Amino acid sequence: MRILLIEDEGKAGDYLKRGLAEAGFTTDWVQDGLSGEQLAIEDEYDLVVLDVMLPQRDGWSLLRNLRQAGKETPVMFLTARDQIEDRVHGLELGADDYLVKPFAFAELLARVRNLLRRHPGRDSETMQVADLELDVRRRRAFRGGRRIDLTAKEFALLELLMRREGEILPRTLIASQVWDMNFDSDTNVVEVAMKRLRLKVDTGFDTRLIHTVRGMGYVLESQSDPSSAA
Repeated sequence: MRILLIEDEGKAGDYLKRGLAEAGFTTDWVQDGLSGEQLAIEDEYDLVVLDVMLPQRDGWSLLRNLRQAGKETPVMFLTARDQIEDRVHGLELGADDYLVKPFAFAELLARVRNLLRRHPGRDSETMQVADLELDVRRRRAFRGGRRIDLTAKEFALLELLMRREGEILPRTLIASQVWDMNFDSDTNVVEVAMKRLRLKVDTGFDTRLIHTVRGMGYVLESQSDPSSAA
């Protein structure tokens, strides 16, 4: 599941991003309200965690603009502003939770999981491409009715490919989304994982779904492109 963290303080942001990653969440972290608002509106997240006092755009305005854009993504304020009127204001703007700094990470994690249970969103989906099915909530994959056993990273990789069906995904994007790391040209982790996933998904079937596009990246689609390689 994907979380957008909008926190301008470096140490706090790094601490939260690492903790959420260890808890199994893919977390994008930005340090200003304008960038955070753009990501929150244009991309798909399961939860937004944001501060109130942010450079370029404060959390109040960000949330107001998010709701006006029709985005119902759950939002948690994480801020040092502890006055009752601040909490009321945040909730009235459409926040789903409000946690005051300093905080215990265990409480933050419990609140995050509670919000995600209340707003299952994308995680309740079943996706399908051709005869390939992905049950996101139950973390199961099937092709032609046959169960495919996947590791956690393989599942995350397949989910990314299926959500972006027909779109060529560069290795840099895959590395950041699935492994939460910057792409290193000397690292073949993406290639190795993709090869293993392709073996599990495509072996034994006449139609290949996962394709390598030379010099560009990978794509999942039911029809092979002439520029694709095996």
